[in-house]
Amino acid sequence: MRKKRKAAAKKYTSRVFSALVYLFLYAPIAVVILFSFNTSRRNVLFEGFTLDWYKQMATNHALLESFGNTLAVAGVSTLIATVIGTLTAIAMFRYKFRGKTIIDLLLYIPVVIPEIVLGIALLSVFSLVHVPLGLGSMIVAHVTFQIPFVVFTVRARLSGFDRSIEEAAMDLGANRVRVLTGITIPIIAPGIVSGAVLAFTLSIDDIIISFFTTGARSTTFPLKIMELVRSGVSPDVYALSTIIILATFVVVLISQISVYKANQRALKSKYKEKQK
Repeated sequence: MRKKRKAAAKKYTSRVFSALVYLFLYAPIAVVILFSFNTSRRNVLFEGFTLDWYKQMATNHALLESFGNTLAVAGVSTLIATVIGTLTAIAMFRYKFRGKTIIDLLLYIPVVIPEIVLGIALLSVFSLVHVPLGLGSMIVAHVTFQIPFVVFTVRARLSGFDRSIEEAAMDLGANRVRVLTGITIPIIAPGIVSGAVLAFTLSIDDIIISFFTTGARSTTFPLKIMELVRSGVSPDVYALSTIIILATFVVVLISQISVYKANQRALKSKYKEKQK
């Protein structure tokens, strides 16, 4: 009886602890969604339900422009960082060369260095070489701190890669380009996608580095919110944030369904092989 009581108490405690953790994580998101439908502009108390803020958001050109800048910077920088990071990870996995250890150590600097230091350093470089601040400078800055995350993610995928598959393909007549595009990249594609998603996420909510490398007419959505914090965040910002949250939820849901279906197909194929 005592063992059963202890097991029940542990189970109850773990459930309560898990509920508190999820409440701590998701309560702020729920507040943002709730206040996007609030009739009050001050958003201190929920006074009533309305959709007016979504209509106002659709006509707030400055807010929508900042969000468009965010997507443009995140999309272009993620594409560049994914290509460079993937090729770098493959090169460091395949080859041994002089200075490889130094390059490996240097990749950690943008990760561990404080963002404000990296932002000031990038601003100094742009000023030194007379690069105009704007979307272009922000893209370069974002690529700088995105590349290491892509490299680390792809290298983690490559750690279990079987090199004999590439050797077999080359023995059958495939050149190095064909092996890379037809065998290596498809096998490590989950790592590449994970690195790209991580890079995109880091870019889309960056504030500090963007603050030092942005121009007067290239404000991003996080910077726009930071400006509004001084005078009070308007509810149409909550409305746009709610749409972003729902879009993110849909993307995650679709990805999870895809993974589930892929796992089911793999299990069915293994089951058929056992039956044979």
